[in-house]
Amino acid sequence: MTTPVTTPFADSPALCGALRSPKQMLAHQSYDGHKSIHDDDMATGLGLRAGPIEGPTHFSQFDPLLHQLFGQAWFETGCISAHYQNMVVEGEEVRAFVKLPEPGARFTRIWAEKRDGTPVLMGTASVGAPEGNISEIQQRIAKLRPATQLVINRDLRVGQRGARPEKITMGFDQHMGDHYPFTLADKLAVITEPCAWYTAEGGAASPWGRAIIPFEMISVLLGSTSAEAEFRGRGPAVGLFAGQEIRLIAGPLFVDQPYELEREIIALSESARTESVWVKTRVYEAGSRKLVAEMILNGATMKASYAAYESEARALGFIA
Repeated sequence: MTTPVTTPFADSPALCGALRSPKQMLAHQSYDGHKSIHDDDMATGLGLRAGPIEGPTHFSQFDPLLHQLFGQAWFETGCISAHYQNMVVEGEEVRAFVKLPEPGARFTRIWAEKRDGTPVLMGTASVGAPEGNISEIQQRIAKLRPATQLVINRDLRVGQRGARPEKITMGFDQHMGDHYPFTLADKLAVITEPCAWYTAEGGAASPWGRAIIPFEMISVLLGSTSAEAEFRGRGPAVGLFAGQEIRLIAGPLFVDQPYELEREIIALSESARTESVWVKTRVYEAGSRKLVAEMILNGATMKASYAAYESEARALGFIA
């Protein structure tokens, strides 16, 4: 399944996964009453070749590599932290790489690239407590400059919390809503790295005696109710994932297990083309209130997709 290789992107050998062709699952995604960037027409209207595949889809390609390095701990206390570099469309092939850590180390670098070497993502992976290691997303948050010219997200504030705790469960045949118009069973039929532990039949024989939710579907689980937080910028506008971290604290997360989510805006930022809201989502086991996982998501909104951006920026004094 994996081959140790030396690449021009690392100063030591790395585990290299097979080339995979991930499937587009979000062509019919909608939010705030309009189609998303994953729709081909919407994407091409914004200058893209086609609707991109969602970034966390690529997380599955790292699972066998990181399980090989860290064993069962990867599914219990693993953390994958990635900055998305270039979009992938259906039909393109992607390969995952994991730098071999020093013996006994629990933190390493990861990256993914297309067949032609185009970078897809870069980041870090680890198990257990951080112990002084700073993840990719945490490094990027530490380098952010204060956002002083927000237009789309000018009504949001760092420290703002979700309007209410959100209750969520993921069953095999449960439709996950307009944000994620497919089921876990649909995903498992096309997932790039099948695993018996993800299934109803194989889950019973897993180390935890239950079917577990794949890392990439944790993003779906936590994102499916995100509108309830009411972190709304000006719109309509089109957003995308620019970076993401999923950290298991007392994992895995389980199929059919009720969870409660709490969200907080931990940073706001801007670039030449986007405005970003960095949201931390804490995942608690329903009933016990045991913290089991966290996710940090950099949700970037494209300035060009907001029709009133220029006029409002001028009114706010940001452009002449």
